[in-house]
Amino acid sequence: MARGSTLPAAVPAPTLEPEPRAAATREASTVDQKIIDLYDEYTHAPLPRRVFLDRLVALAGSAAAVPAILSLLEPNYARAAVVAEDDGRIATDRTSYQGATGDVRCYVARPKLADQSPAVVVIHENRGLNPYVEDVTRRLATEGFVALAPDMLSPLGGTPSDPDKAREMIGQLDGDKAVNDIVGAMSFLMAYRYSNAKVGAMGFCWGGGMVNRLAVKAPDLKAGVAFYGPPPDPALVPSIKAPLLLHYAGLDQNINSRVPAYEEALKKAGVSYQIHMYEGVNHAFHNDTSAERYNKDAAELAWTRSVEFLHKSLG
Repeated sequence: MARGSTLPAAVPAPTLEPEPRAAATREASTVDQKIIDLYDEYTHAPLPRRVFLDRLVALAGSAAAVPAILSLLEPNYARAAVVAEDDGRIATDRTSYQGATGDVRCYVARPKLADQSPAVVVIHENRGLNPYVEDVTRRLATEGFVALAPDMLSPLGGTPSDPDKAREMIGQLDGDKAVNDIVGAMSFLMAYRYSNAKVGAMGFCWGGGMVNRLAVKAPDLKAGVAFYGPPPDPALVPSIKAPLLLHYAGLDQNINSRVPAYEEALKKAGVSYQIHMYEGVNHAFHNDTSAERYNKDAAELAWTRSVEFLHKSLG
């Protein structure tokens, strides 16, 4: 069952346990888990690519196997278009808003026929604003939301085409200024003519961590959905006012080691929250551009839960 189910402060949240019916089983893997763990270390530590490739060759047994393995692990953005840019149900725009660091570029998608809709800031992974994140933004628009995905690398010139370069640039951002740039996105959406002025946030990986930090920073946030995001400092949790929906991957040892302290702080602070642990799946299980880490069952279940949660919180 789920851990925490939007419980009132007086009711203790249940302890963490697998969800027998809901927790998705990982699809049959063609890549050893040690290699997937190495790739996660490479994308998050960060590990220099030369060191990563040397260690990958050692695990794979030969250099000849490496290209095939990388094709399963690294993002293939050709897979990203679940909702086409010209989908007749939605309208899209590339614009900018005033953030703490200056103009922040962003991608906006909204239901074409709705006068006003609830709004969601979509915060990207540590690879910047890429086709996967833009597609998630369009998916939210088809679900009835005005969705805005800021390019958090705007202060450094914007997201580059090289995802490894984007990862390096993410490490150069000032975290506090980045959170304030997202607060600027909230302000933009509150005043946006197609928004009902109720704003939530959804983030993935690095962006999931930023959702947690935004919840600490912004009392006007109405809902936060974090996919496998680093928890905030537990001491700051009492500042959180928004209800939270937190998705974690069972095999994601780096992030999961910090979840119990976060949950305990949420309980003590009386924050309304839900935690779902998807057993047997890897970090980034929602990202369908990475064939090996993506898990269809977990991704679809987490998405359904997220859409329901956002409609309930922002409607």
